[in-house]
Amino acid sequence: MNWIARLVARAIIGFARLLTGMQARWNGCMPAATQRVYFANHSSHGDFVLIWGSLPPDLRPATRPVAGADYWLKSPLRRFIGRDVFHALLIDRTGGRDGVAADPVTQMQQALAAGSSLIIFPEGTRNTTEERLLPFKSGIYHLARSCDAQKVDAAIEFVPVWIDNLNRVMPKGEIVPVPLLCTVTFGTPLTLAADEPKDAFLARCRNGLLSIAPELDD
Repeated sequence: MNWIARLVARAIIGFARLLTGMQARWNGCMPAATQRVYFANHSSHGDFVLIWGSLPPDLRPATRPVAGADYWLKSPLRRFIGRDVFHALLIDRTGGRDGVAADPVTQMQQALAAGSSLIIFPEGTRNTTEERLLPFKSGIYHLARSCDAQKVDAAIEFVPVWIDNLNRVMPKGEIVPVPLLCTVTFGTPLTLAADEPKDAFLARCRNGLLSIAPELDD
C-alpha cells in the first residue's frame, strides 16, 4: 500500500469512528496473525470498512474484503478506494464482457493460497428486509471445502462477525448519515468438519452469527 492509500485508509477509518463510534468486541476469539475468513451480516456498503477498521493495523494489509466489481469499479474514486486502499478482492457479478465471469470461489481460494485472510458476506447481497439474516448462499461452504481439498491450510478459521446499527447509520437511499453507536462483534471460529454436509455447515455458520447478535427489543 503506497503512502497516499495509507493516508486515505486512515482518513476513512477515522471518519467511520467519528460517525459510528465503532467498538470492536472480541467475544469468541482474539485478534491474531492467523489466517481467517471473517463472515458477517450485510446491510450496507460500509460493512467491510467497519470490520477492516476494527482489526489491529498490522492485520489489515493481509485481510482482503470480497466485494462486487460492478460497484467498486464504477468510477476512478471507487476503484482507487477498493483496489488500492482496501486491496479488495473484486468479484465480477455481471458475467464479464464475454458473459463468462471467473468463479468467485476459485478467486477466493487463490487469495487464501497466497496467504491473505478474507472478509465475506454469505447472504450475498445487502439485507434490506425485517429479517435478521437472509438465507446464506452456498459459497462459504464451497470455499471451506475448496480449502480442505486444496490443502491451503487446515487451520484456516471461519470467524462470525456481527455488525450492529450500521443499517440505521446509513439507511439505503438516504444521503445524510445518522450518528449512532455501532458495534463489531467477533465470535467463536468455526472449521469445516470431515464429511460435513453443506446444509449442516451453513446452519452452523448462521447459528454462530446469530449467537453474537444483540437481543431484539421487545
